[in-house]
Amino acid sequence: MLFWILTGAVALVVAAGLAFSVIRGKRETGPAEAFDLQVYRDQLIEIDADAARGKIDPEEAERLRVEISRRLLAADAKVQGDSIASAQPAGASGAVAALMAVALIGGGFGLYTLLGAQGYEDLPLQKRLAAAQRTLNDRGSQAEAEANIPTLPPADVPDDYGALVERLRTATQERPDDLQGQLLLARSEAALGNYKAAYAAQQNIIRLKGDDASARDYADLADMMVLAAGGYVSPEAQKALERALSMDARNGVARFYGGLMMAQTGRPDIGFRMWEALLRDSQPSDPWVEPLRAQIEEMAMRAGQNRFTLPPLDGGPGPSAEDIANAADMSPEDRQAMIRGMVDQLSNRLATEGGPPQDWARLISSLATLGDTDQAAAIWTEAQRVFEGNEDALAPLRTAAERAGVAE
Repeated sequence: MLFWILTGAVALVVAAGLAFSVIRGKRETGPAEAFDLQVYRDQLIEIDADAARGKIDPEEAERLRVEISRRLLAADAKVQGDSIASAQPAGASGAVAALMAVALIGGGFGLYTLLGAQGYEDLPLQKRLAAAQRTLNDRGSQAEAEANIPTLPPADVPDDYGALVERLRTATQERPDDLQGQLLLARSEAALGNYKAAYAAQQNIIRLKGDDASARDYADLADMMVLAAGGYVSPEAQKALERALSMDARNGVARFYGGLMMAQTGRPDIGFRMWEALLRDSQPSDPWVEPLRAQIEEMAMRAGQNRFTLPPLDGGPGPSAEDIANAADMSPEDRQAMIRGMVDQLSNRLATEGGPPQDWARLISSLATLGDTDQAAAIWTEAQRVFEGNEDALAPLRTAAERAGVAE
């Protein structure tokens, strides 16, 4: 009620001021030409006084009187014309004032009723932060989120594949401690879109691995839980993300879902900072880059970062497959020299500055393309030393080494 009283009083004061101006219709001091009339009269008096004292000739005095009298008559005519034009009926002025008041007061309150939030309290920063923290602490569980997901028809898969998965399910039920079986089951259920069954198998994988479970295992668990909940990051998925990040602070999947969780709980500012850092640290081929690029601009807008622009995709240092393909029109010597130069640049940078595992994998692949398998094997050995114990980092390196034929 206090809000309506205050806004109503302000609207009435403004409407009254506008109505008063309309009804009065003219300035209290009159038009500007009214000042000119007095000036011209004073000038005529001064000319007569100067002529009487002999300061100016009679002929010059007469000429000045004629000129000033002409200006006096013109100003007087202007004043009379403005007075006639400014005269307006009192009834018309009142009608205009009433219409203005109705438009200002009625229109203002009408727009607020349509667009405003009646009864909504002020939300200073501290209250918004507290509300976001309550949302984070009190949000629904994984089971509640899954209960709200509509049941989808089973995936259309070949009969032989479906039968194979069914046998795998039976086998893992009979042998729940078979790690290899649980690994196959988690992948198969995820491929079929059965994410609830997939993360149940992933939980068994982590249980069986015990202390040997990696950050990737926990990140995969969170990934499957989020997919099972329709994109919602539940408290259970949050625990898996936190465990993954405690083991590997650079895990891309965990960082992506961590930023998404902050956006879902009213802290898009934190979510944007997490995503922006992740985007800088990622390679274009990383699986989270595409969904990250698709959503980060909206996240930036919600975070108030209006100057954010999405950076262009960068293929990273070193020769890519496209670089090598574009060199097909060169002579064999020039092509080999170009590729060798880019490979040397990448090799020198990794030797002096280091780099992400994707760059090491690219170097191994590039050396194999050049036929330098001995050097590719040496890089693979060095990479294993650099990333020892980090299975998430070694995975793309091992793939590149296998394709290059230098894996142990």
